[in-house]
Amino acid sequence: MDPLESVAVVFGIASVWLSTREHLLSWPTAIVNVALYFLVFREARLYADMGLQVVYLVLSLYGWYEWRFGGADRTELPVTRATRRHTMLLGGLGVVGTLVLGTLLARTTDAALPYLDSALAVTSLCAQWMMTRKLVENWLVWVVADVVYVGMFATKGLWLTAGLYAVFLMLAVSGYRTWLASWQRRTA
Repeated sequence: MDPLESVAVVFGIASVWLSTREHLLSWPTAIVNVALYFLVFREARLYADMGLQVVYLVLSLYGWYEWRFGGADRTELPVTRATRRHTMLLGGLGVVGTLVLGTLLARTTDAALPYLDSALAVTSLCAQWMMTRKLVENWLVWVVADVVYVGMFATKGLWLTAGLYAVFLMLAVSGYRTWLASWQRRTA
């Protein structure tokens, strides 16, 4: 069992659990998590997911700011719903991003699973951006990604990380319910 992966798992669970509760501390715990997973994924040769951690770092800083000051008059950002435009744009970016990144990794690296790794990385980026904007549907995207991530990490022998993503899956279901209720209360 890799001690670095173990610590990353703890910070990952803490970060996602705090996110389901709309707690601002989800962002600093996410920053520690992504720094550790950058190293774990480098060792596993999952380069898209390794690079994804760098983007997560930037998105975590952005999300931290947005959740605190992104609402009206620089107030706390409320939970909202994704628009049709969000859905179409992110879906299109997901397909194009997967094809471009997967092809790049397949042709220029020794990536273990270039297209699957790329599809999950791009989908995760979309979901993470949605989370920074407190869009309820981010949790649904995470549910789909987490199911596939569990299989990919198990295939690579990253059992703790596969277990982590199984926990993330349960937290994503909980997050969806909690955020939907928050949105419904606010709009009632």
